Amino acid sequence: MDTITRDFQVAFAADAGWREMTDACVAGLDPPPPAATLGFVYMTDAVDETLRAVIARLREGTQIQNWVGTIGFGICVAGEEMFDRPALAIMTAALPADSFRVLPSITSPDDRLPEDVLSWAREHKPTLGVVHADPRSPALERVLHTIQKQTGCFLVGGMTASRGAMEQVAIDVVEGGVSGVLFASTIPVVTGLTQGCTPIGPMHEVSRCRENVILQLDSRPAFEVFREDIGELLARDLARIEGYVHAAIPVAGSDTGDYTVRNLLGVYPEQGWISIGERIGVADRVMFVRRDGASALADLKRMVADTKRRAGGVPRAALYYSCVARGPNLFGDGSVELRTISDALGDVPLIGFFANGEISNDRLYGYTGVLTLIL
Repeated sequence: MDTITRDFQVAFAADAGWREMTDACVAGLDPPPPAATLGFVYMTDAVDETLRAVIARLREGTQIQNWVGTIGFGICVAGEEMFDRPALAIMTAALPADSFRVLPSITSPDDRLPEDVLSWAREHKPTLGVVHADPRSPALERVLHTIQKQTGCFLVGGMTASRGAMEQVAIDVVEGGVSGVLFASTIPVVTGLTQGCTPIGPMHEVSRCRENVILQLDSRPAFEVFREDIGELLARDLARIEGYVHAAIPVAGSDTGDYTVRNLLGVYPEQGWISIGERIGVADRVMFVRRDGASALADLKRMVADTKRRAGGVPRAALYYSCVARGPNLFGDGSVELRTISDALGDVPLIGFFANGEISNDRLYGYTGVLTLIL
């Protein structure tokens, strides 16, 4: 199947071998775009060991040399979610050659970006970077900050999600860092972020802590505060909070109440402590949230409507990066998440994947969806 606008085309295939799916995607481009200069590629981890072969065949079939992408537990295309099955999706873009630059894999926050990327960025003042990250890489948020600081880009994307190979594509197949593509300011874009969790209590201040273990909140034992927020019913059976209740840390300077969600790693009623998946400091703020499908769907609709309004017109293409815990794991079968977006945007070429953590600006998120419209 395929979706086409003047400059962007999306094609996808599923439930076949890598060669058959790749050939079906190339054949779905109508006609193969002679002016296309950039391609996005996302594949499920059911065929993750074939990424290098897929890229070689895509280059041969489309004559596009610049490809970026990665592997996910599921992939997104306009109105469709494909999870836990062989699937491949591509989007081709006919863009001026100087309107984008592929970012090679950056593995350390101390790395200086290649001089050709920096000189291009100084001239073209990029506003958006679409990036893919290896979740095994240390100091990922610091690497994102380095890329943003050196280029001035707002970053969107996600971390590879695979039970096998952990590879990304940045012209060549790479791994171990953050890579992607930067778009010049001549390509207007808007982005939006939707949360998959709902606050269940007020914001609290950390009074005592030890690395990722919170000892006191609001000068009281942390577990005592936590128990009041989650309610007596859940507090009587703490096994029920696993995967349902999480910690949330507000994003400094956000004017939209944005927050990053982190898993609860342990609760210790006898000691009065809780531990979370983030290092924490005294005077940091924390609240507790729950995964809530109905509220998440309402927030998704709000975000898409707001992003579409800010776009001010019909977008040429869209990119969407969602958490592996969303999609069918939050909204059930029937591609509810992607159909909601497609219903709001209309017949717009859209591609993306279900990530092991989402990227917006220079931060790693969880349980979120990040939408980008290319205008």
